[in-house]
Amino acid sequence: MSASAVHSLWTTAADPISKIEAPKIEYAQLSPTLIVIGAAVLGILVEAFVPRKSRYYAQLFLSVVALAAAFAAVIALASGGYGTTKAHIAAMGAIAVDGPALFLQGTILLVGLLSVFTFAERHLDPAVHGNRVDSFAAEAAAVPGSDSEKAAVKAGFTTTEVFPLALFAIGGMLVFPSANDLLTLFIALEVFSLPLYLLCAVARRKRLLSQEAAVKYFLLGAFASAFTLFGVALLYGYAGSVSYATIAQVVEGTVADVNPALADTMGNDALLLVGSAMVVMGLLFKVGAIPFHMWTPDVYQGAPTPVTGFMAAATKVAAFGALLRLLYVVLPGLRWDWRPVMWGIAIITMLGGAIVAITQTDIKRLLAYSSIAHAGFILAGVIATTPDGISSVLFYLGAYSFVTIGAFAVVTLVRDAGGEATHLSKWAGLGRRSPLVAAVFAVFLLAFAGIPLTSGFAGKFAVFKAAAEGGAGVLVVIGVISSAVAAFFYIRVIVLMFFSEPRPEGPTVAVPSPLTMTAIAVGVAVTLVLGVAPQYFLDLAGQAGVFVR
Repeated sequence: MSASAVHSLWTTAADPISKIEAPKIEYAQLSPTLIVIGAAVLGILVEAFVPRKSRYYAQLFLSVVALAAAFAAVIALASGGYGTTKAHIAAMGAIAVDGPALFLQGTILLVGLLSVFTFAERHLDPAVHGNRVDSFAAEAAAVPGSDSEKAAVKAGFTTTEVFPLALFAIGGMLVFPSANDLLTLFIALEVFSLPLYLLCAVARRKRLLSQEAAVKYFLLGAFASAFTLFGVALLYGYAGSVSYATIAQVVEGTVADVNPALADTMGNDALLLVGSAMVVMGLLFKVGAIPFHMWTPDVYQGAPTPVTGFMAAATKVAAFGALLRLLYVVLPGLRWDWRPVMWGIAIITMLGGAIVAITQTDIKRLLAYSSIAHAGFILAGVIATTPDGISSVLFYLGAYSFVTIGAFAVVTLVRDAGGEATHLSKWAGLGRRSPLVAAVFAVFLLAFAGIPLTSGFAGKFAVFKAAAEGGAGVLVVIGVISSAVAAFFYIRVIVLMFFSEPRPEGPTVAVPSPLTMTAIAVGVAVTLVLGVAPQYFLDLAGQAGVFVR
């Protein structure tokens, strides 16, 4: 073979390679996510290279700066029109930059910032061996009660890895509601789920309960992820694409150029129905809707309380955002198929959450079942399938997340010799012993119950109004009944705090640092402002309520 022939072989083989285009990534529009993920990677480097004594302050500073910068980036994008007129699909079709995405990302970042404050709290427990301690284990890898754990406590170690883990979780949550194809959705799901499994397992006290909660969450979460991934595979088989817009076009029958290899499967509605059911099932698991709620009470009770607050608030926001986008952008053509199923799930979730909560004796389990009931209320807005449905769900998520963070932050303050006093009987007479803390908790409980002049009332009113206008009047009636049932157990706790005799051996209320005080104060402020003057924020959610496709 001559040299020229060999040369021609090389050149013909190399020609197509030069035509591979470099990916076009709009870094500025993805900046909120990139800032948070970048800070999380830096946090890992801090763990590796910064001396142990300085890590806590370095991680706290890094986390707060990153979340504040990412929130500023969201505000900049929103004011630059990316939520309305300039809304579009970025990152080669993987990420949507639009109103709902920016609104939910802003909410997640603010909730994340308040959660980081509660993570960093070190004034609640008495000092151990002269070192201040937080809610997390001294050494997560040590066997509970072992000599290595005692040595770690004595040396004043603390698990500062919780900060980069929280940042990774927030980074995944930012992508989740803005994902515009099924693979991005699945990767975001894993990116925020795996750090949460770890965070659940690192409580300083009741470590075995905490590790049990993490294992339950991990196993059930793995099942849910498997269902989601199988659903993604079936939808890909149905439409020949993982892109939301393409799947929607195939569902509606408006796709222009059909690949001959896919022409046979595109008409196969079984793939479509089973695939979408499986993906929706994975999202309903994250939301905590019945019958996919089994993990919620155990995980909420076992996880460190700051992590529970973070999970309860931020995961709901991210998962409902993803669910809205899936149902409104990908499957509007299947509305008559998914609405009846969602009706059933919303009804059993509202009633089941409210009824089972009445029997709870642990405050964290009570709040867990309350969060299940709230998932049902939010689903009523999802079912509306109108623009008002989207904006009411966005508003409810924003209002609910701040109430949740505040409520769990208050739970961390009530303590006895064994740590947090979460049994309801110990909260008896708290209003006489510490009127301010009891009053703040009462505000949060009234907001959960949806009493007027709190954000909970404005949120429920918006969601039920949208559902009624969307033709789901029966759902609204059931929602109001379950709200009444739920109000019973919230008000029972308020009566217990203010109208019972305090026990002499009852718990004390620890004085928190300014960090937790800030988280609680912001929670109260948002709860009252959204309750008394919700119109500006309802308008904001209305402007942000249009999905790009």
